[in-house]
Amino acid sequence: MTLPGAGHFPQQVGIDAYGNSGFRFAEMSHRGSLLCLPTGMLGWSVTTPAEITLDSLAPLLAAADDIDVLMVGLGHDITGLSPDVRAALRAHGIIVEAITTGSAVRTYNVLLAENRAVAAALIAVDRVR
Repeated sequence: MTLPGAGHFPQQVGIDAYGNSGFRFAEMSHRGSLLCLPTGMLGWSVTTPAEITLDSLAPLLAAADDIDVLMVGLGHDITGLSPDVRAALRAHGIIVEAITTGSAVRTYNVLLAENRAVAAALIAVDRVR
């Protein structure tokens, strides 16, 4: 089963697996990148860190009042986020951690299990390292 409708699952859940250019959660699979928000799981069109912009993060910024920590999965390599993205997140009081997708998934799952106000912006990877 894949993400229903317009790429939205109506609740926030943990990630069961990642790789093969997608993610598994809630007994479903999703091909492509993913936003994990307090309002649910959304398909995300971003494929590279350079595509992480204020526009691509608009759904996350709309839910900012319910987010304390954002885990950003940058794929296999760690690069910096643009200063305008970091400034906007900071202005909303969101702590951001930009790391590899695998590390972001693991930390997101732990924080979610602890009932923390966490979100994730995860770039899909082809294989697990």
